[in-house]
Amino acid sequence: MNIYMKTAAEEAYEGIRNGHGGPFGAVIVKDGEIIGKGHNTVIRDNDPTCHGEINAIKNACKNMGSHDLSGAQIYTTAEPCPMCMGAILWANIGRIFYGCNISDTEDIGFRDKKFYGMTGQEKSQLMTETDREECLKLYEEYKSISDKKGY
Repeated sequence: MNIYMKTAAEEAYEGIRNGHGGPFGAVIVKDGEIIGKGHNTVIRDNDPTCHGEINAIKNACKNMGSHDLSGAQIYTTAEPCPMCMGAILWANIGRIFYGCNISDTEDIGFRDKKFYGMTGQEKSQLMTETDREECLKLYEEYKSISDKKGY
């Protein structure tokens, strides 16, 4: 087993054995060194966003002192769900290595497939645009400040 995936699996085992959440662990590697790791803590933290990949990203960003993990790779025990995939992309992680696939995850009772397969109609039943003009003012202020600060 790849040393990085082995470490991700060890993270997952820690979470399982301590009742923290599902069998999901992740490590983030840059220049051959582990810069962050985490496991699923959804049950422990009563927080549905505490997936292994999210916790590993938070740990890596804290360790690196940056929100930008360009040049890094993530090793995760399961194919990332849509939320985690979004976080991986936002963090600029360039490569994803995963162990189990979506079907494997479904076989143990998780519903990731549902989120990948949402249709436009299902999304439209959940989402309604409202107060756009007021919210655009936030964007305008952010843009004016960010233009001055260069970010």
